[in-house]
Amino acid sequence: MDTAAEITPSPARTVTGHAGAIELAGVAKRFPNGALAVNGINLRIAGGSYCCLLGPSGCGKTTTLRMIAGHEEPTAGEILIDGSNVVGLSPRARGTAMMFQSYALFPHLSVRDNVAFSLRVRGTPRAERYREADQVIEQVQLTEFAARLPGQLSGGQQQRVALARALITRPRVLLLDEPLSALDEFLRLQMRAELREMQRRLGITFVHVTHTQLEAVAVADQVVVMAHGEVRQSSSARGIYAEPRSAYVAQFMGGQNVLRGTVESVAAGIATLRGPGGEGYAVRLGADKALAGQTVEFAVRRDRLSLASSSTVNSITGRVRAIEYQGTFVKMTLTRSGAPDFVAYVDEGAYFRAPVAVGTMASFGWELDEAHLLVSE
Repeated sequence: MDTAAEITPSPARTVTGHAGAIELAGVAKRFPNGALAVNGINLRIAGGSYCCLLGPSGCGKTTTLRMIAGHEEPTAGEILIDGSNVVGLSPRARGTAMMFQSYALFPHLSVRDNVAFSLRVRGTPRAERYREADQVIEQVQLTEFAARLPGQLSGGQQQRVALARALITRPRVLLLDEPLSALDEFLRLQMRAELREMQRRLGITFVHVTHTQLEAVAVADQVVVMAHGEVRQSSSARGIYAEPRSAYVAQFMGGQNVLRGTVESVAAGIATLRGPGGEGYAVRLGADKALAGQTVEFAVRRDRLSLASSSTVNSITGRVRAIEYQGTFVKMTLTRSGAPDFVAYVDEGAYFRAPVAVGTMASFGWELDEAHLLVSE
């Protein structure tokens, strides 16, 4: 895979009635050096759901996470958990726990003692804290490793210890700061599945920061795409990927080609467009409005394209610049004079029945309803 809104978890993962509902109302953060990290965002996260904050470095996602956790205080706005404003409260009083990117395990303490550490600080008697630690260690499937030191564990096992240490405080909200970034590809795939399954089993709210698009859509009920300290779109994973709101979201998420054209006419809710290179397009407007002479942008998914005649309405012609075999599909990149590259994902079987060589001309087309109108930002 090269305006904030409330989102309800998908039917397969209904979690209504769970605690840990989060609302950010006009939340902003300006640091003492004048840098504006978060710019007045409004966001709702359903209790008991899995939410990913997604965006490039410097977009404000980690600062937002830290403000929810209580490790940073907002310059303005309110942070509500289950309807109560928690600004100014400690993480413990908020009912939040944070799992840091570095894991921050004590190297001289066993797994059991690492997990039980927060209860030790609170003065919980030894037998009680070990009993609770062993229950959480069992949840993360590390019982046989309870006596080991962190240095005797794999990266994935260390991550589970960090997760257990956060869970032992019984939080309403678990906050994860790029929890998979330190793992190799195999472990990332394994651990993201385990995180998703654990969230389902526990039923508490997970808020997970990542800069990896595929990771976000794989685990989350709700994906929040951020840029320049603002929320650009908040929706379900499928909504973000298949129905991006803007060109920024479509291009950041990947899997989409963003095109633009000037409206020539509108009839029966369909706009006829003329592209900058003379291409002809047709886009269904739905509830949107467009006037003749207006420039509009739309997105077409790369996997919804098929080889077509260059004269077909809703088609793109270009010279094949690159061909990459991806296993289940072949990625073909067309270059066009004065325009961005156009990418098509071609079914593997279809491609090898009629292969196309690099350097030749090719055309790809799409059905009318595969074009998704974008809003201007």
